[in-house]
Amino acid sequence: MNAATAEAAGRKAAGLAVRAGRRLLWVMAVFWGITLISFAVIHLAPGSPTDLQTTLNPQAGADARMRLEKLYGLDQPLHVQYGQWVNRLIRLDFGMSMSGDMRPVWDKISERLPLTVGMNLASMLLTLLIALPVGIASAYWQGRWFDRASTVLVFIGFAMPGFWLALLMMLLFGIHLGWLPISGITSLDYAQLSTTGKILDVAAHLAMPLFIYTFGSLAGMSRFMRSSMLEVLRQDYILTARAKGLGLGTVIFRHALRNALLPVITILGLSVPGLIGGSVIIESIFALPGLGQLFYGAVMARDYPLIMGNLVLGAVLTLAGNLLADVCYGLADPRIRSAREAR
Repeated sequence: MNAATAEAAGRKAAGLAVRAGRRLLWVMAVFWGITLISFAVIHLAPGSPTDLQTTLNPQAGADARMRLEKLYGLDQPLHVQYGQWVNRLIRLDFGMSMSGDMRPVWDKISERLPLTVGMNLASMLLTLLIALPVGIASAYWQGRWFDRASTVLVFIGFAMPGFWLALLMMLLFGIHLGWLPISGITSLDYAQLSTTGKILDVAAHLAMPLFIYTFGSLAGMSRFMRSSMLEVLRQDYILTARAKGLGLGTVIFRHALRNALLPVITILGLSVPGLIGGSVIIESIFALPGLGQLFYGAVMARDYPLIMGNLVLGAVLTLAGNLLADVCYGLADPRIRSAREAR
């Protein structure tokens, strides 16, 4: 390797290091802003953990409330409480829950994290496997029967509330037909089942919630894919490729699909933070022990450490979604990757 090549490689490495440093500083600043605003907002909301714990107890007076505030550190100024919370967070300590069990926040989150994230990731995968082919086919056969039928189904998906569809499915498949269980994640005799029986039992309990998750996001994703593909198919390079006699599969999947995926990647990046917040209603309807239900209960109980633990997890997912979208942009469109390397 000659001197010029080594110098160019050094400049490229230095540029990558500078961009990585800028990205890291940006991520830290955004994360700090999210936690600061969230911490202030939840403490400004009416009520506190001590109010909820002493209101229903006729023997708990002002002294008991003051002792609880001192125990939880709520007697300190707000900026001092935030500084103490950040100091614990640096050590990856989310603190102790202010509810009756006084368990570590991370233990309560880690128990419910696999169910919520697994359900949402499975729903996202199913949505992509269904929505992308439907959107591509609707764009290619624009105005034909398939496009019209998919449009009607999409409008139904947009108009139908998820909780209402969930109740209808529970009534039909759970009560009238008796095919699927309507609540929980396992049956009462789960421990006595074989390994295959346990897998089938969990799958039966999660079938309806997974369908609700997928159906709710399928409509929007397929429309985005259709709109993006229609725009790409009208480009001159696509018309030139068709005029040269290239096959349909080559034109669609090799030349058009990459550019059409860019808006879909944006939607996917924005949907990653919804892995927690979007699960509250469905988990409450089907009585699933997930993060959404845990977060809702923490808000109702004013459990500040547990609320902040969920919000920190949401902030991490938000930043991870943005980073994932940026990486996927570069993979889908080499021009974006080349422009970044040139800066």
